[in-house]
Amino acid sequence: MTINTIKTKPFQDQKPGTSGLRKKVPVFAQENYAENFIQSIFDSLEGFAGQTLVIGGDGRYYNRDVIQKTIKMAAASGFGKVLVGQGGILSTPAASHIIRKYKAFGGIVLSASHNPGGPNEDFGIKYNIGNGGPAPEKITDAIFDRTKSIETYRISDAADVDLDMIGKADVDGMVVEVIDPVADYAAMMEELFDFAAIRDLIAGGFKVVVDSMSAVTGPYAVEIIEKRLGAPAGSVWNSVPLPDFGGHHPDPNLVHAKDMYDAVMSADGPDFGAASDGDGDRNMVVGKGMFVTPSDSLAIIAANAKLAPGYASGISGIARSMPTSAAADRVAEKLGIGMYETPTGWKFFGNLLDAGKVTVCGEESFGTGSNHVREKDGLWAVLFWLNIVAARKESVKDIVTQHWAEYGRNYYSRHDYEEVDSDAANTLVSILREKLATLPGTTYGALKVKAADDFAYNDPVDQSVSKNQGIRILFEGGSRIVIRLSGTGTSGATLRLYVERYEADASRHNIETQEALADLISAADAIAGIKKQTGRDAPTVIT
Repeated sequence: MTINTIKTKPFQDQKPGTSGLRKKVPVFAQENYAENFIQSIFDSLEGFAGQTLVIGGDGRYYNRDVIQKTIKMAAASGFGKVLVGQGGILSTPAASHIIRKYKAFGGIVLSASHNPGGPNEDFGIKYNIGNGGPAPEKITDAIFDRTKSIETYRISDAADVDLDMIGKADVDGMVVEVIDPVADYAAMMEELFDFAAIRDLIAGGFKVVVDSMSAVTGPYAVEIIEKRLGAPAGSVWNSVPLPDFGGHHPDPNLVHAKDMYDAVMSADGPDFGAASDGDGDRNMVVGKGMFVTPSDSLAIIAANAKLAPGYASGISGIARSMPTSAAADRVAEKLGIGMYETPTGWKFFGNLLDAGKVTVCGEESFGTGSNHVREKDGLWAVLFWLNIVAARKESVKDIVTQHWAEYGRNYYSRHDYEEVDSDAANTLVSILREKLATLPGTTYGALKVKAADDFAYNDPVDQSVSKNQGIRILFEGGSRIVIRLSGTGTSGATLRLYVERYEADASRHNIETQEALADLISAADAIAGIKKQTGRDAPTVIT
């Protein structure tokens, strides 16, 4: 075995987004494309000689190919050991846990999250640092800078590692250990939650279904939900990870997980349903007669955290992304704990978690998590809900409606305009930014603008500043709209509109959500010209 130095030329489109570099498979399959980005990651790091690197992914198309490249390049760059999930599988939260448990230097996670998989679909490469969380902007910026000037990459000519056989191999003096991707994660969940109470709940006839959408969560859910908690075989749907996710769009929302939702809402269907995404870090939770919004889920988990053994002593604080509703803010206020509003992107929670300022975090994009790892964690959220139901001995619907009665309801919705022409989307945002100073005091029907800005975040731990994180338009009375461009897509632009209204009156908690928000949705179009600028009459997805 020898280390080869390969000449290459820079690609100019390797700027990481919210969670790493995401492109279509044919882009990554270009000669040297993946190698350039991986080498740029290694070139941007210091002090990893002889250290451990974790590698894994969600099993999507091209996953195994890039894992083999990454292993050989890690050996060439001087890592001492690689831990890789069997079959190339590691959910994103499991990868975070492995990095933390085994004190690895960092990890490379191969995923495009909730985006489709297949020969012509999406792929992604993300670097996670030693705390288990996504690399902060200073590192991703350094990686991007390196991609623009890279001239060579280094790679071993060793044979491919057998990823399907648990055990150890040698690649140019570097140890490669293929590990069970599920065991460590499942053991951690059993420490955090009251598995005995959940087993009793299920044994008593409480029916649970989990749609893994032919993505990475399947093996984890089968081990935990069926084998350890006793749900009948087949309770986990689409449990085998497939390179194309079986044709599913592995995004756990009311559009792509409709079959699961319909099953739970049927008269004789399951009592509880959940779905997860491509890499296992997102979740959707539904109960009989109740879809739990991600914003409400964060608030209710925080309010009931002490019911789970791992959080019995209480939580230190809550963090949410700026577009996420303020439902959790009311819980934090009542508990007398810190509340932090950050930009979108789980990397912004890392400093708060490491500093002990917060225990639970959430994003409106179906992501919830805590200080047990440094990523959002879909199955963790599902187990937390099952723990709460088992402890309170109440239905999901009753738990949610009682929470609204106590704290008020934040009506909330997100409208996604996917694959919008990038120039049109950027023009919309630019024009809106220019209007911000003139908006306060203007009226749209009965709504009066109180304030408008482009959200900037000052990190209370390291004092870093992140600007232009989403346009906020706040109305008198507490309602608001937020407009931002997503950083998780791979083609065109995804324009996201977030709409929120707070309602304290319990007699008004049963209005259909889009009806309750209709005037705000209309005002958003009047202010931003969404239909005119995008050419779309309606959003692609409403959640």
